Amino acid sequence: MAQTMPSGYVLGYSDAEQDRLIRQATLLAPITERLFREAGIGAGCHVLDIGSGMGDVAIIAARLVGASGEVLGVERNASFVARARERVAAIGFRNVTFIQADANGLAIKGPFDAVVGRLVLNHNPDPVVMLRSVTQLLIPGGVLAFQELAASPALAVAAGLPLWSRVVTPIQDMIHMSGTNPDAGLALSQIFQDAGFPGPHTHLDVPFTQDASIAQLEVDLLRSLAGHHGASLADLGDLETLVKRIHTEAVSARSAIGFTAVVSAWSRKIA
Repeated sequence: MAQTMPSGYVLGYSDAEQDRLIRQATLLAPITERLFREAGIGAGCHVLDIGSGMGDVAIIAARLVGASGEVLGVERNASFVARARERVAAIGFRNVTFIQADANGLAIKGPFDAVVGRLVLNHNPDPVVMLRSVTQLLIPGGVLAFQELAASPALAVAAGLPLWSRVVTPIQDMIHMSGTNPDAGLALSQIFQDAGFPGPHTHLDVPFTQDASIAQLEVDLLRSLAGHHGASLADLGDLETLVKRIHTEAVSARSAIGFTAVVSAWSRKIA
Protein backbone atom coordinates (compact mmCIF):
# COMPACT_ATOMS: atom_id res chain seq x y z
CA MET A 1 0.00 0.00 0.00
CA ALA A 2 1.38 3.43 -0.92
CA GLN A 3 2.34 5.67 1.99
CA THR A 4 -0.28 8.28 2.85
CA MET A 5 0.93 11.85 3.03
CA PRO A 6 -0.60 14.93 4.64
CA SER A 7 -2.37 17.44 2.43
CA GLY A 8 -0.68 20.78 1.97
CA TYR A 9 2.41 22.38 0.50
CA VAL A 10 4.90 22.68 3.36
CA LEU A 11 7.06 25.34 1.67
CA GLY A 12 4.24 27.87 1.46
CA TYR A 13 3.18 30.19 -1.34
CA SER A 14 5.44 33.22 -0.95
CA ASP A 15 6.89 35.17 -3.89
CA ALA A 16 10.32 33.74 -3.04
CA GLU A 17 8.98 30.19 -3.21
CA GLN A 18 7.25 30.94 -6.50
CA ASP A 19 10.55 32.18 -7.94
CA ARG A 20 12.37 29.10 -6.65
CA LEU A 21 9.80 26.82 -8.28
CA ILE A 22 10.27 28.58 -11.62
CA ARG A 23 14.06 28.16 -11.43
CA GLN A 24 13.65 24.52 -10.45
CA ALA A 25 11.24 24.01 -13.36
CA THR A 26 13.86 25.26 -15.82
CA LEU A 27 16.22 22.55 -14.61
CA LEU A 28 13.58 19.82 -14.85
CA ALA A 29 12.00 20.89 -18.15
CA PRO A 30 14.05 18.62 -20.47
CA ILE A 31 13.28 15.56 -18.33
CA THR A 32 9.56 16.34 -18.29
CA GLU A 33 9.40 16.97 -22.02
CA ARG A 34 11.15 13.67 -22.69
CA LEU A 35 8.60 11.87 -20.49
CA PHE A 36 5.67 13.43 -22.34
CA ARG A 37 7.11 12.63 -25.76
CA GLU A 38 7.84 9.05 -24.69
CA ALA A 39 4.26 8.72 -23.44
CA GLY A 40 2.90 9.86 -26.81
CA ILE A 41 1.61 13.30 -25.82
CA GLY A 42 1.59 15.30 -29.02
CA ALA A 43 -0.36 17.39 -31.51
CA GLY A 44 -4.09 17.59 -30.86
CA CYS A 45 -4.05 15.97 -27.40
CA HIS A 46 -6.22 17.26 -24.56
CA VAL A 47 -4.16 17.23 -21.36
CA LEU A 48 -5.11 17.65 -17.69
CA ASP A 49 -2.25 18.96 -15.52
CA ILE A 50 -2.69 18.23 -11.81
CA GLY A 51 -1.06 20.63 -9.32
CA SER A 52 0.02 23.17 -11.91
CA GLY A 53 1.99 25.44 -9.60
CA MET A 54 3.61 28.17 -11.70
CA GLY A 55 2.31 26.58 -14.91
CA ASP A 56 5.61 25.17 -16.16
CA VAL A 57 4.38 21.62 -16.78
CA ALA A 58 1.29 22.94 -18.56
CA ILE A 59 3.52 25.10 -20.75
CA ILE A 60 5.58 22.07 -21.81
CA ALA A 61 2.40 20.16 -22.63
CA ALA A 62 0.96 23.15 -24.52
CA ARG A 63 4.00 23.30 -26.80
CA LEU A 64 3.65 19.60 -27.57
CA VAL A 65 -0.10 19.55 -28.26
CA GLY A 66 -0.03 22.69 -30.40
CA ALA A 67 -2.91 24.88 -31.51
CA SER A 68 -5.12 21.85 -32.18
CA GLY A 69 -4.75 20.61 -28.59
CA GLU A 70 -5.71 21.96 -25.18
CA VAL A 71 -4.24 21.92 -21.68
CA LEU A 72 -6.23 22.43 -18.48
CA GLY A 73 -4.16 23.13 -15.38
CA VAL A 74 -5.60 22.55 -11.91
CA GLU A 75 -4.03 24.33 -8.92
CA ARG A 76 -5.57 24.87 -5.49
CA ASN A 77 -3.66 28.05 -4.51
CA ALA A 78 -5.07 31.31 -5.89
CA SER A 79 -1.72 33.14 -6.02
CA PHE A 80 -0.14 30.27 -7.95
CA VAL A 81 -3.05 30.26 -10.42
CA ALA A 82 -2.69 34.02 -10.95
CA ARG A 83 1.06 33.73 -11.56
CA ALA A 84 0.58 30.82 -13.98
CA ARG A 85 -2.02 32.77 -15.96
CA GLU A 86 0.29 35.79 -16.18
CA ARG A 87 3.16 33.68 -17.46
CA VAL A 88 1.08 31.92 -20.12
CA ALA A 89 -0.37 35.25 -21.26
CA ALA A 90 3.15 36.68 -21.57
CA ILE A 91 4.15 33.78 -23.81
CA GLY A 92 1.00 34.22 -25.88
CA PHE A 93 -0.35 30.69 -25.57
CA ARG A 94 -4.07 30.37 -26.22
CA ASN A 95 -4.37 26.62 -25.66
CA VAL A 96 -3.85 26.66 -21.86
CA THR A 97 -6.43 27.34 -19.14
CA PHE A 98 -5.88 27.31 -15.37
CA ILE A 99 -8.55 26.82 -12.73
CA GLN A 100 -8.37 26.98 -8.95
CA ALA A 101 -9.57 23.64 -7.61
CA ASP A 102 -8.55 20.69 -5.48
CA ALA A 103 -7.44 17.66 -7.49
CA ASN A 104 -9.42 15.41 -5.17
CA GLY A 105 -12.95 15.09 -6.55
CA LEU A 106 -12.62 17.41 -9.54
CA ALA A 107 -15.97 18.65 -10.87
CA ILE A 108 -14.87 19.05 -14.48
CA LYS A 109 -15.81 17.45 -17.77
CA GLY A 110 -13.52 15.25 -19.82
CA PRO A 111 -12.47 13.39 -21.62
CA PHE A 112 -8.71 13.91 -21.69
CA ASP A 113 -6.06 12.09 -23.67
CA ALA A 114 -3.56 12.46 -20.82
CA VAL A 115 -3.38 13.34 -17.13
CA VAL A 116 0.00 14.59 -15.97
CA GLY A 117 1.70 16.01 -12.89
CA ARG A 118 5.12 16.79 -11.47
CA LEU A 119 6.09 16.71 -7.78
CA VAL A 120 2.46 16.72 -6.61
CA LEU A 121 1.57 13.19 -5.48
CA ASN A 122 3.70 13.37 -2.34
CA HIS A 123 1.63 16.38 -1.22
CA ASN A 124 -1.65 14.51 -1.67
CA PRO A 125 -3.22 12.75 1.35
CA ASP A 126 -4.06 9.68 -0.78
CA PRO A 127 -2.45 9.69 -4.24
CA VAL A 128 -4.02 6.34 -5.17
CA VAL A 129 -7.56 7.61 -4.57
CA MET A 130 -6.79 10.81 -6.48
CA LEU A 131 -5.44 8.90 -9.49
CA ARG A 132 -8.44 6.59 -9.47
CA SER A 133 -10.75 9.62 -9.62
CA VAL A 134 -8.94 11.27 -12.53
CA THR A 135 -8.92 7.95 -14.39
CA GLN A 136 -12.62 8.55 -14.99
CA LEU A 137 -11.67 11.63 -17.04
CA LEU A 138 -9.30 9.68 -19.31
CA ILE A 139 -10.26 8.17 -22.65
CA PRO A 140 -9.71 4.38 -22.98
CA GLY A 141 -6.00 3.97 -23.58
CA GLY A 142 -5.35 7.46 -22.23
CA VAL A 143 -1.98 8.33 -20.72
CA LEU A 144 -1.08 8.85 -17.06
CA ALA A 145 2.36 10.50 -16.68
CA PHE A 146 3.83 11.71 -13.39
CA GLN A 147 7.21 12.63 -11.92
CA GLU A 148 8.33 12.54 -8.29
CA LEU A 149 11.64 12.89 -6.46
CA ALA A 150 13.87 10.19 -5.05
CA ALA A 151 15.82 12.43 -2.74
CA SER A 152 18.06 10.02 -0.82
CA PRO A 153 21.34 11.78 -0.11
CA ALA A 154 23.32 9.00 -1.76
CA LEU A 155 21.78 9.99 -5.08
CA ALA A 156 22.50 13.71 -4.76
CA VAL A 157 25.88 13.90 -2.98
CA ALA A 158 29.03 13.60 -5.05
CA ALA A 159 32.11 12.09 -3.43
CA GLY A 160 34.53 14.56 -1.93
CA LEU A 161 31.99 17.34 -1.27
CA PRO A 162 31.52 17.44 2.52
CA LEU A 163 29.94 20.91 2.63
CA TRP A 164 27.41 19.92 -0.04
CA SER A 165 26.62 16.79 1.98
CA ARG A 166 25.99 18.95 5.05
CA VAL A 167 23.42 20.93 3.04
CA VAL A 168 21.60 18.01 1.41
CA THR A 169 21.29 15.76 4.45
CA PRO A 170 19.26 18.17 6.65
CA ILE A 171 16.99 18.90 3.68
CA GLN A 172 15.95 15.24 3.58
CA ASP A 173 15.59 15.17 7.38
CA MET A 174 13.33 18.22 7.46
CA ILE A 175 11.21 16.98 4.55
CA HIS A 176 10.63 13.80 6.58
CA MET A 177 9.75 15.94 9.61
CA SER A 178 7.14 17.74 7.48
CA GLY A 179 5.40 14.40 6.92
CA THR A 180 6.28 14.33 3.21
CA ASN A 181 8.19 11.47 1.63
CA PRO A 182 11.33 12.76 -0.16
CA ASP A 183 11.59 9.39 -1.94
CA ALA A 184 8.03 9.34 -3.30
CA GLY A 185 9.36 8.66 -6.78
CA LEU A 186 10.40 5.18 -5.71
CA ALA A 187 6.73 4.39 -4.96
CA LEU A 188 5.37 5.54 -8.35
CA SER A 189 5.15 2.04 -9.82
CA GLN A 190 3.15 0.79 -6.84
CA ILE A 191 0.91 3.88 -6.81
CA PHE A 192 0.08 3.49 -10.50
CA GLN A 193 -0.77 -0.19 -10.11
CA ASP A 194 -2.81 0.36 -6.94
CA ALA A 195 -4.79 2.95 -8.92
CA GLY A 196 -5.63 0.32 -11.55
CA PHE A 197 -3.02 1.05 -14.22
CA PRO A 198 -0.62 -1.45 -15.74
CA GLY A 199 2.93 -1.35 -14.39
CA PRO A 200 4.35 1.93 -15.74
CA HIS A 201 7.35 2.61 -17.91
CA THR A 202 9.84 4.31 -15.58
CA HIS A 203 13.22 5.97 -15.66
CA LEU A 204 15.38 7.89 -13.20
CA ASP A 205 17.40 11.02 -13.96
CA VAL A 206 19.87 12.98 -11.84
CA PRO A 207 20.63 16.41 -13.31
CA PHE A 208 24.19 17.63 -12.73
CA THR A 209 25.67 21.07 -13.38
CA GLN A 210 29.13 22.61 -13.27
CA ASP A 211 27.74 26.00 -12.25
CA ALA A 212 26.14 27.15 -8.99
CA SER A 213 22.49 26.90 -10.08
CA ILE A 214 21.69 23.61 -8.32
CA ALA A 215 23.50 24.74 -5.18
CA GLN A 216 21.40 27.90 -5.16
CA LEU A 217 18.17 25.92 -5.53
CA GLU A 218 19.02 23.59 -2.68
CA VAL A 219 20.25 26.34 -0.37
CA ASP A 220 17.02 28.26 -0.97
CA LEU A 221 15.06 25.10 -0.21
CA LEU A 222 17.09 24.53 2.96
CA ARG A 223 16.42 28.06 4.17
CA SER A 224 12.67 27.69 3.53
CA LEU A 225 12.53 24.39 5.38
CA ALA A 226 14.62 25.72 8.27
CA GLY A 227 12.28 28.69 8.60
CA HIS A 228 9.28 26.36 8.61
CA HIS A 229 10.79 24.16 11.32
CA GLY A 230 12.61 26.84 13.30
CA ALA A 231 15.88 24.96 12.73
CA SER A 232 19.29 26.54 13.18
CA LEU A 233 21.74 26.57 10.26
CA ALA A 234 24.55 28.12 12.27
CA ASP A 235 26.88 25.17 11.62
CA LEU A 236 26.91 26.09 7.90
CA GLY A 237 28.44 29.51 8.55
CA ASP A 238 27.43 32.63 6.65
CA LEU A 239 24.38 31.70 4.58
CA GLU A 240 25.02 34.60 2.20
CA THR A 241 28.27 32.97 1.08
CA LEU A 242 27.12 29.36 1.29
CA VAL A 243 26.36 28.90 -2.42
CA LYS A 244 29.74 30.36 -3.38
CA ARG A 245 31.52 28.08 -0.90
CA ILE A 246 29.71 25.01 -2.25
CA HIS A 247 30.65 25.96 -5.81
CA THR A 248 34.27 26.55 -4.80
CA GLU A 249 34.33 23.14 -3.13
CA ALA A 250 33.00 21.47 -6.26
CA VAL A 251 35.47 23.28 -8.53
CA SER A 252 38.38 22.31 -6.28
CA ALA A 253 37.24 18.67 -6.37
CA ARG A 254 36.68 18.89 -10.15
CA SER A 255 33.16 17.59 -9.49
CA ALA A 256 29.70 18.49 -10.77
CA ILE A 257 26.86 19.13 -8.32
CA GLY A 258 23.90 16.76 -8.55
CA PHE A 259 20.25 17.64 -8.06
CA THR A 260 17.79 15.28 -6.43
CA ALA A 261 16.97 12.26 -8.59
CA VAL A 262 13.72 12.48 -10.56
CA VAL A 263 11.65 9.37 -11.26
CA SER A 264 9.39 9.53 -14.34
CA ALA A 265 6.54 7.09 -14.90
CA TRP A 266 3.84 6.67 -17.52
CA SER A 267 1.19 4.11 -18.29
CA ARG A 268 -2.04 3.80 -20.27
CA LYS A 269 -5.57 3.31 -18.99
CA ILE A 270 -6.85 -0.17 -19.66
CA ALA A 271 -9.61 0.12 -22.28
